[in-house]
Amino acid sequence: MSPLLVMRDVSAGYVAGIDILRCVTINVEPGAITGLIGLNGAGKSTIMKTICGFLHPHVGTIQFDGADISGIAAHRVIDHGICYSPQESSLFPFMSVQDNLRLPLDHMERRGIGLTRQDLMSRFDDMFTKFPVLRDRRSAKAGDLSGGQQKIVEFAKAYLQRPRLCLIDEPSIGLSPKIAEQVYSWIDLFAAQQMAILLVDHNVRRVVRMSHFIYVLSLGEVAAEGPPEAFAGDLHEQVKGWLGINF
Repeated sequence: MSPLLVMRDVSAGYVAGIDILRCVTINVEPGAITGLIGLNGAGKSTIMKTICGFLHPHVGTIQFDGADISGIAAHRVIDHGICYSPQESSLFPFMSVQDNLRLPLDHMERRGIGLTRQDLMSRFDDMFTKFPVLRDRRSAKAGDLSGGQQKIVEFAKAYLQRPRLCLIDEPSIGLSPKIAEQVYSWIDLFAAQQMAILLVDHNVRRVVRMSHFIYVLSLGEVAAEGPPEAFAGDLHEQVKGWLGINF
């Protein structure tokens, strides 16, 4: 089976002449969870932003389902069936929960890839079943929700889109253990729906346990890669060796 996403020899950064990513090559298989682990500043979020068009590769290419999306306009990513759930909130605080949830679907409709009214109602009913707390909060302003509730809206919004690829950046950071466990269960739900997932999370052991394949980033380069079996044993010592650090 061919990879759904191929990032090949990509170098990219935020300032001209300074690359955060250096010749990075990663593959994301259809319907699989691919994990990215590494220290803060290793380039994990930069990979996400480069895939989504917020940054343009200086070198290399990004292909999605065989099509070249290198440097794609960020607002066109959704047209390819790619959803990005950033570490920070992407919600519009003065809009209601329901309106925030509808935004990507409205965009899809304007692009001619929308749903029938019956399909839309069916998706919302299904979503409220999976995320029941939002049923009573759908008229509330998104900015009035707690951080944990806003994260629920982010995942519900992604679920409504049914993307082929979901990029999930640090989904559990700053959340209570209870909400964090819910987040991981939603990621499993997405995988069960055959969504491909590129996952970044500070909980390294959880990423290794959930992923079908893992990449270790260090200073903008892939320092190690392999299936979960390759990460068996003393993960703490392995990470020290891969990243070339002592702690």
